[in-house]
Amino acid sequence: MIAALGLVLGVVLGLLLAPDIPVGLQLYLPIAVVAALDAVLGGLRAFLDGIFDDKVFVVSFVSNVVIAATIVFVGDQLGVGGQLQTGVVVVLGIRIFSNMASIRRHVFHA
Repeated sequence: MIAALGLVLGVVLGLLLAPDIPVGLQLYLPIAVVAALDAVLGGLRAFLDGIFDDKVFVVSFVSNVVIAATIVFVGDQLGVGGQLQTGVVVVLGIRIFSNMASIRRHVFHA
């Protein structure tokens, strides 16, 4: 419950304050958002499955964002940042759709 409140508070503060993102970090923001969305939906799925653990959620959230950003950063250094960014989005997108399918089955009792 605390994690959900923190998420809502963070979204509200982000919308109200509209922080400026440095140009050097703008490439990583979409990847961080997709990775965070994957972690949030994974947490919701775990909650519906009855196996949610807040420590696992926090570790998953942080590690998803850090690993995804690191992969894109290394790709940038190697000159293939766009390709690796696409790969990260595809992998996380598959996980997001998988989690959404499970959540949908829970909600509609299918």
